[in-house]
Amino acid sequence: MNAAVLAVPFHIVAKDKISPSCYTYKSMSQHFIDREYIENLLEGAKQADHAIASQALDKAERFEGLNHREIASLLVSDKPEHLDRIFTIAGEIKRRIYGNRIVMFAPLYVSDYCVNRCAYCSFNHDHDFSRRKLSMDEVQEEVKILEKMGHKRLALEAGEHDGECPIDYVLDCIKAIYDMRFENGEIRRVNVNIAATTTENYRRLKAAGIGTYILFQETYHEPTYDRVHHAGPKRDFAWHLTAFDRAQDAGIDDVGAGVLFGLADPYFEVMGLLIHNEHLEKKYGVGFHTISVPRLCPATGMDIADFPNLVDDATFAKIIALIRIAVPYTGLILSTRENHGMRKKLLRLGISQLSAGSSTEVGGYAKHRRNEAAQPQFLVNDDRSALSIIAELMDDGYVPSFCTACYRSGRTGDRFMSLAKSGRIGNVCLPNALMTLCEFSMDYGDDAFREKAFALIDREIPNIADGGIRQRTAANVKEIRSGGGRDFFV
Repeated sequence: MNAAVLAVPFHIVAKDKISPSCYTYKSMSQHFIDREYIENLLEGAKQADHAIASQALDKAERFEGLNHREIASLLVSDKPEHLDRIFTIAGEIKRRIYGNRIVMFAPLYVSDYCVNRCAYCSFNHDHDFSRRKLSMDEVQEEVKILEKMGHKRLALEAGEHDGECPIDYVLDCIKAIYDMRFENGEIRRVNVNIAATTTENYRRLKAAGIGTYILFQETYHEPTYDRVHHAGPKRDFAWHLTAFDRAQDAGIDDVGAGVLFGLADPYFEVMGLLIHNEHLEKKYGVGFHTISVPRLCPATGMDIADFPNLVDDATFAKIIALIRIAVPYTGLILSTRENHGMRKKLLRLGISQLSAGSSTEVGGYAKHRRNEAAQPQFLVNDDRSALSIIAELMDDGYVPSFCTACYRSGRTGDRFMSLAKSGRIGNVCLPNALMTLCEFSMDYGDDAFREKAFALIDREIPNIADGGIRQRTAANVKEIRSGGGRDFFV
């Protein structure tokens, strides 16, 4: 593949002019997810000539946009030669756009009170357990532990309960986090994953300085959505689906989507994600900043056997690779729901952000320190320490990044995407990754870790294309290592 083609915007082409009527994208009177259209699209792809998938991969190799029919043909194809090419192309796209950088973060659960009755979630209102929300002192206790792990960006998580966890409480938590200062700096970015809310509340979140607003649709298949959301405000499919519109209207231009793979047909979910992204691009000029790809896993109060659409490892890897091909400039986030081996494999296929050292319960980091019994939202399948995960990433040739510079420099929304699509984002992402890794090594690593990190940094600095930025990065790294400065970014 020619690197020069990265300047060409790569996207899904919504309408296929030569397709039969079952592939024709039609306007939707109620909302932009048309179940019949997606189902017909996937069914038609099963009957289509295998040549369509081969031609789609030829286009993908040239970084040309794929239409819905072509993506569907790749989703349903079971030909080994297609799968091999899908993995190869996804890996090449990831290397060309993201290089070997992996952004690190951790979740911070602040409240498990919830009024919703979701069949897959341990926080379900009807589940009988001792619920809690953190006081501001407890929030800061959790943050102190996370900072000791070296984290600079957090994802604040909370159940939906206007009485126990109103927007004012969420805003207080954000302020409490941002107000903290440590010997080694501070939390520089708080992303927020809370329930769909009003435009006014999104304005208040924007004013509080959040990074990305994250919301999982859970499933784009409306009958399944109705079946697994038994009661509560989350049961309203359209309200949930249009949350990002309200967030964008309020000025939040970085939004992060996701589905819970295992609730409905996974191929339907991929098409739903892509059509949702197109909707935002068309209406606001920018789609998803990130897509999270959690798989349904065991949790207290639910029986995994009740869900017939569980996604096996092979299908999941194919899905990750195809999402990377379809939306190459969108970050893909993988959590500790996946085990060590699966996370390692999926990094090669398109994942660009990882959580590390995670707890999925309210007050879980402090409880772990006190060796208290855990009560998580879901089971963590990669329970290694943050430091061991980061060290292994370096062993595997990745550059762990703690960068938050784009948010602090106003490179969000369409401004970020324009840099990404032009290929210029590498002139800031790699330098910032190297400087933050150097800072992490000085603050949290032992001698062996520092030796490994410094060798990696020295190898990577010559790969910075812009000569001026390369010199600045080298100078800043030298200053960080000497203890004379920190928090450099471009």
